[in-house]
Amino acid sequence: MRNRILIAFSILLCILWSTSCRKDFEYAPSNGNLSFSKDTVYLDTVFASIGSSTYTLKVFNDTKDDIIIPNISLKNGPESFYRLNVDGVAGKQFNDIPIYAQDSLFILIETTISIIDGSIKELLYTDAIQFDKEPFQQSVELVTLAKDAIFLYPKDNSEIESETINLYRDEAGNPIDISGFELKDEELYFTNNKPFVIYGYAIIPDEKELIIEAGARIHFHKNSGIYVKDGAKLIVNGTLSKDSVALEGEVIFEGDRLEPEFAETPGQWGALWITAGSTNNAINHLTIKNGEIGLFVEGLSNDIESTLIIENSQIYNNTRYNLWAKNAKLEATNLVLGGAGSTSLLIENGGNYTFIHSTIANYWNSGFRYNTALEIKNDSQDNGFDLVKADFKNCIIDGNRQNEISLISDNQNSFNFNFLNCFIKYSQNDSSSPLNNLYDFTNSELYSDIILNGEIDYFLTTKNDFRIGLDSDIINKGDLDAANYSPLDINGKLRIPAPDLGAFQAVKKE
Repeated sequence: MRNRILIAFSILLCILWSTSCRKDFEYAPSNGNLSFSKDTVYLDTVFASIGSSTYTLKVFNDTKDDIIIPNISLKNGPESFYRLNVDGVAGKQFNDIPIYAQDSLFILIETTISIIDGSIKELLYTDAIQFDKEPFQQSVELVTLAKDAIFLYPKDNSEIESETINLYRDEAGNPIDISGFELKDEELYFTNNKPFVIYGYAIIPDEKELIIEAGARIHFHKNSGIYVKDGAKLIVNGTLSKDSVALEGEVIFEGDRLEPEFAETPGQWGALWITAGSTNNAINHLTIKNGEIGLFVEGLSNDIESTLIIENSQIYNNTRYNLWAKNAKLEATNLVLGGAGSTSLLIENGGNYTFIHSTIANYWNSGFRYNTALEIKNDSQDNGFDLVKADFKNCIIDGNRQNEISLISDNQNSFNFNFLNCFIKYSQNDSSSPLNNLYDFTNSELYSDIILNGEIDYFLTTKNDFRIGLDSDIINKGDLDAANYSPLDINGKLRIPAPDLGAFQAVKKE
């Protein structure tokens, strides 16, 4: 009896051992029986010479047999611009890849495309992943649109030296340093022929002027931006676009990732920074989005000329501030400041400001924010700067918090502000509100014809679309004299003789 048990146990071990030691010949050939999660993988749009995101293709064995794929390769061969990773192994060709019955494997796909011919602005590059050979060959198409671009970056030579710049200090007081490089004379005119891609901070040198043509597209890599030096100047010559989708006249500043998933991702790049001592900067029809700080403007108390005039522009979806101004002399009309991770408009250290028909509406939806949409402060750490003027005419101050305005004076230096015919979101019942004479909305010297709270009827705040529908409480509520200063709204629609508040005249929702 004991011997029989031992014999049976030995047979069982042999069976288990034989089934665990599978050989290649035990796999059936694939014979064209694979299925795929996609028949075509679109790797979206990339800049030439910049790597794409990683895309996934899943390969299924729906049969009841364990199979082996004799060969997986790229149709264009070793010279293909695509790169593959099959079940954790990188390469462009793979042999004898097994898949168990009712199982699958993952293929990861990336690309970096080169455009050698400088006359080509775009290249539609195609290839295919081929599985097995004829007559059982199956394939999945690969498609990528690559755009040629002008790349600006610190060069490792004696002509252009990398420069370290202290941008600002974070909440903990740590300096934020960035790497920059001076633009050469031949680089001081940005056309709309090709997109520009900037690595690091492009510095406009002292006594030089950067002019950006209507329709130009400026893309920034992580920790990159534009730095306007003391004595330098920036001119953005955007124009009103006829096509609301193509935006052929708009100048756009954004990150350098063109894939759809990055279209609304904040914090992809640094800032546009106008430093103290730079004057007579002018911006028209510029969109700044998805950075850390959209626009940072510094001024000097003794400046007679304006620091910046900005018109018909939109700044939104930046992780810190959309517009951060320190002791600047700034005039804005038809300006939209949308969602920001902190304050949409921060004014510090005094200065001289006029905002006409501007929409300041912080509906940030990428996390919690503590600050108001508008914050003006001259606290004790501001070194005694006077707020000469902060006038808001026919403006909107709004957002998704109970209070969207914060006024902080040191009670020592001048703190002059005025709101004329403005919508202000402010709840005096909020226990955290600083109730003092700065918020006395009955004081006509500070506030005149104010609408406190109400329904504005935006188109879509989650997409920073702050156009106004016809069910809004702010229709025809603007001051006519202020509107005469800017008779057309940001989209070129006539607002005279019945101006609405903010940058947009109301229109019927589509």
